[in-house]
Amino acid sequence: MRLGTMSNAVNDGSIDDVLAEARQAKELGAHTFWAPQIFGHDTLTVLAVVAREVPGLEYGTAVVPTYPRFPVSLAQQALTVSQATGGQLALGIGLSHRVVVEQMWGMSYDTPVRHMREYLSVLMPLLEGKPAMHEGTEFNVHVGLSVSGIARPSVVVAALGSQMLRVAGQLADGTSTWCVGPRTLADHIVPTIRQAAADAGRPEPRIVCALPVCVTDDVDAARARAAKVFAVYTNLPSYRAMMDKEGVADASGLAIVGSEDEVRQQIAELADIGVTDFNAGVFASDPELVARTAAVLAEWAE
Repeated sequence: MRLGTMSNAVNDGSIDDVLAEARQAKELGAHTFWAPQIFGHDTLTVLAVVAREVPGLEYGTAVVPTYPRFPVSLAQQALTVSQATGGQLALGIGLSHRVVVEQMWGMSYDTPVRHMREYLSVLMPLLEGKPAMHEGTEFNVHVGLSVSGIARPSVVVAALGSQMLRVAGQLADGTSTWCVGPRTLADHIVPTIRQAAADAGRPEPRIVCALPVCVTDDVDAARARAAKVFAVYTNLPSYRAMMDKEGVADASGLAIVGSEDEVRQQIAELADIGVTDFNAGVFASDPELVARTAAVLAEWAE
């Protein structure tokens, strides 16, 4: 299982702050540096800058929303950033959420599965250097791109429900999850996407699991902090469904917290389940706890 760390600064900090995080990830020995895209910087642009300063990492988006980005434009940007990273881009994409798509962007969220299926039907050929010849309900595209000499980025979809997991397994390289616990990964995420990929004759999928993590002696305090920091996800339907599957009330029940040995055991459980990439969201604020957490994470980079 490969180790990744999540940027906290890409939305609230500066590009220099993200650079510092990437340097820390490299010093840690991480394989991948992941950055979300919410309402701050354009993540792909930031990663193109950061990768030129801090080579040697895979740079991943977790995740870029598809609705406001025409797939041809995203393909062009992704290929350009892939070149900037030396071919080390993991393109994570996702739908976002109904409340964002409809109330903030003023777009329809009526057919999200069809949207993603057609989006990938345009995006993937273009990333592979082929023309996209797609006539559908969501997109009608007949175009090619000339960004050459670049390895296709790995494409992972923020797929949680069964239908989306099947789309990701059939058309993409895997899934990128958040707010999904080990029981749900083992019983739902991993078997569903693996079966879809196998049925489509595709390689075994990449399963990127992002979870909050903190090494601490005060588990109750850490879980209380997780509940507060990640409270927004509790009421988003897609994440709420995953929490219900896991049997937890909120994100505090999903956080990987405890002593060094307890955190090691919880991360090892993810590897045993079939997670290929662990994306650690370190949420401690105390420098001592950050250092203790980093020391455990570094073991997975060896």
